[in-house]
Amino acid sequence: MGAYLIYLLIIILIPLWAQMKVKSTYSRYTKIPTSAGMSGAEVARRILDANGLSNVAVVETKGVLSDHYNPMTKTVHLSTENYRKHSVAGAAVAAHEVGHAIQDKEGYAALRFRHALVPLANISSNMAWFFILAGIFFTALHQLMLVGIILMAVGVLFQIVTLPVEFNASSRAMNQIVTLGLISNGEERDARKVLNAAAMTYVAAAAVAVLELVRMILIYTSSSRD
Repeated sequence: MGAYLIYLLIIILIPLWAQMKVKSTYSRYTKIPTSAGMSGAEVARRILDANGLSNVAVVETKGVLSDHYNPMTKTVHLSTENYRKHSVAGAAVAAHEVGHAIQDKEGYAALRFRHALVPLANISSNMAWFFILAGIFFTALHQLMLVGIILMAVGVLFQIVTLPVEFNASSRAMNQIVTLGLISNGEERDARKVLNAAAMTYVAAAAVAVLELVRMILIYTSSSRD
């Protein structure tokens, strides 16, 4: 029981720490203006145009850190603060989302694979625990747990594939804002801190997903031997 409580604390604290890290870092650097004096929307537009993506629109969206790129509509969505403000955080986040647009244009393999996994991941995340719990509580249906584990593995694969996609987008973002002179040399380190903090949320999610998958596999193999 003690070991399980420690495990439970770990899978709760890892994503909580990551969320606190990104929020505190974002809050700090959203108050620091860029020397270029460009809003997130202007940064995104500048990078898009420089990469031959004039067809990709930049729009304002509600929420905090709700920024994302929609490959279906070819649209970069920036939260109000990032869209309007002239901050290091806004420039970094905007550049990151445009990084996804550039990946899309170039047919980046990991991004294409992740897009292909989306329908499967959505279905598996909704169904996995149903099969796992049925297999745990009903002895006659024990093999259903294996089905649930396979479905869970699809979701874990999606989380793992997300990591290179996000890190690559951040790498592209830093390259673009530095090459185009959208931030100064002194601001480069701060922008990188924002992107690294945001990346930790994906690392944390993947770590928790892997831990849960391993735990379910151990439960299944242990109960199969009984």
